[in-house]
Amino acid sequence: MPKEPAERVTKVIDDPATPLWRGTIALRIVTFLFAAANVIANQSGYVRPWLAWTTLGVMALWSVFTSRAYSTTWGRRWPIVLVDLALTCGLMSLSPLIMSDHQLLVLHVPLITTIWACVPAVALGALGGAYAGLAGGLAVGLSTYLSHRSPSLDLLRDVVLLAGAGMVVGMASATARRSAVLLAQALRAEAATAERERLARSIHDSVLQVLARVRKRGLEVGGEAAELAKMAGEQEVALRNLVAAAPADSTVAGEIDLRPGLQMLATPRIQVSTPATQVMFEAPAAGELTSLVREALSNVDKHCGEETRAWVLLEDLGEEIVLSVRDDGPGIPEGRIASAAAEGRMGIEKSIKGRVESLGGTLELQTGPGEGTEWEVRVFRKGAAR
Repeated sequence: MPKEPAERVTKVIDDPATPLWRGTIALRIVTFLFAAANVIANQSGYVRPWLAWTTLGVMALWSVFTSRAYSTTWGRRWPIVLVDLALTCGLMSLSPLIMSDHQLLVLHVPLITTIWACVPAVALGALGGAYAGLAGGLAVGLSTYLSHRSPSLDLLRDVVLLAGAGMVVGMASATARRSAVLLAQALRAEAATAERERLARSIHDSVLQVLARVRKRGLEVGGEAAELAKMAGEQEVALRNLVAAAPADSTVAGEIDLRPGLQMLATPRIQVSTPATQVMFEAPAAGELTSLVREALSNVDKHCGEETRAWVLLEDLGEEIVLSVRDDGPGIPEGRIASAAAEGRMGIEKSIKGRVESLGGTLELQTGPGEGTEWEVRVFRKGAAR
């Protein structure tokens, strides 16, 4: 059975850097085996072989502990990772006490910790990101320099590799966490939209249908029933506007699906047509467009007869959104909009024209006596070429 959006959201909140931590554990095991082979191969030349084996034993115990710690959430914390770094550098600093000068300065035998020392830089990157990984790599590199007691091109190469490894793992960790946040927000938006659409369908199929029926029947009966019809109509519009204006979760880019708010405006007299797929648009702009459509439909209710029908069409053209509101009413007489504005009635001037201008879109009106009215709004998406 496919998982519900809420279940998928819960799963996403797990540490997205877990694969990197698993890689860190594998690296620790492999590098410890290499360090053990290094001690076995070079112990005959050590000044203090017993200290070498003691150091290797501590490395083994610490490898077991950190492998266990890094495999769980409680171990992926700053105190443990910083202790890992400090202990690694401390064990590395024992190399001059273990190795002979000939091994250090002439043969350039690997230090007692050898490549095992790179693990803290990787762990810091997995925990704290690129800068933490870079800092960890530089710290281990500095410890390597102090233990060798002589600079060389090979030593510089090791420092670059340590810092680079920590930084690259840190960048991967930061990217994984950002991707997890994006996915979680997308799933939450999907869950919120699905629930909102379910509630909208339920309300539309029950309460709104009843109110519409009461309104129609009351107008047919007349008398006191007409007053009830008027009240039912007002409550129908108020409830429809309330549901359509309900806040919806936006994506990380601040976008919401434009369709649900428009679909809630549908009535037996108003047909709303939208694409089958989501039409994502900037949340504030989407709210303005929905309010614009409500105002246009409100004008149909106020100025047209009960038999007047209206159609709302939403089109997604990629870089722009086209929204059309059309009715088969008597149309708007020439000069009526200008005269209404002059009289101080600014419904169309502010609620429709003003909104389109604030969104940087274009508005086209087609109307005439007996021809109905059609508003066409075109709004570009943010960043689209015009």
